[in-house]
Amino acid sequence: MATRVNLASVDAADVTILVDNFSDMLLPSTEMARRPALAWDHFEREQLRAEHGYALLLTVEREGRRASVLYDAGLGRDTVLHNMDVLAVAIGELRAIVLSHGHPDHHGGLEGVVRRVGRRGLPLLLHPDVWRDRKVVFPTGSELHLPPPSHNDLDREGVAIVEERGPSLLLDGAVLITGQVERETEFEKGFPPQRARTEHGDWEPDTWVWDDQAIVVHVAGRGLVVLSSCGHAGIINILRHARRLTGIDRVHAFVGGMHLTGAVMEPVIAPTLAALAEISPDVVVPGHCSGFKATHELARQRPDAFIQSSVGTRLHFG
Repeated sequence: MATRVNLASVDAADVTILVDNFSDMLLPSTEMARRPALAWDHFEREQLRAEHGYALLLTVEREGRRASVLYDAGLGRDTVLHNMDVLAVAIGELRAIVLSHGHPDHHGGLEGVVRRVGRRGLPLLLHPDVWRDRKVVFPTGSELHLPPPSHNDLDREGVAIVEERGPSLLLDGAVLITGQVERETEFEKGFPPQRARTEHGDWEPDTWVWDDQAIVVHVAGRGLVVLSSCGHAGIINILRHARRLTGIDRVHAFVGGMHLTGAVMEPVIAPTLAALAEISPDVVVPGHCSGFKATHELARQRPDAFIQSSVGTRLHFG
């Protein structure tokens, strides 16, 4: 059973979607979701890039002070940096980087970000299973290599690698990293096609993706804001785990990947959305690997809560 943590509340939290699979320059802004502004010469400028990757910038405000955490860094070596430049996002307030898990569509841009920050000793929080060499074996028999990040390259860039299986707190106790998520639902069974290389060079099942971890903040007067990157642990497991760790039942918002795409995962859509309806977050922003079918079914079921994800969107909670 997870040990309770004392998560300090924040006055507000902003989540900027730096990398995602989808970009739509014509999406309208709302009070909560601010889309990048258009200008006369928009098509003469550098454009935001979408790719099969994910990266979020979380900025929390507490007692007039602001600080940021980068959650993943996308797939391309320079995609997240390019999008930061287009959005004019400053990372001077960056206090740490969190890696959700060891798949390359989440760590590909790490070295570039660390080099841009130029601050040696910047904490990089990750689960020790991040370093496992992996592959996906599809039902067709085709295989996809999932190389881990390079420990040596990150060491050369001077980051302070912090390996942790359990929960940890950042920014003076205001940001919770869940660590390894407890698995309790009957329908969230990890990622069955995944294999990992053993120390002897063989491949073994690595279904559970134990390194998958989320970020949680408590916005005063609103509830929990939970960020997931792929959600291999299962988003219902993640949300229940966040509530157990914090002792706070109300979930204000969920932002991130739900990993419900593809023939292997689509059977999980119905029970996941049914359980999500019971938790009833005020806001749901599915991204990255959530998939077309799950995203559209969620939008149909919860039009009041659904927000379309798009690169460059800044979500304001508080």
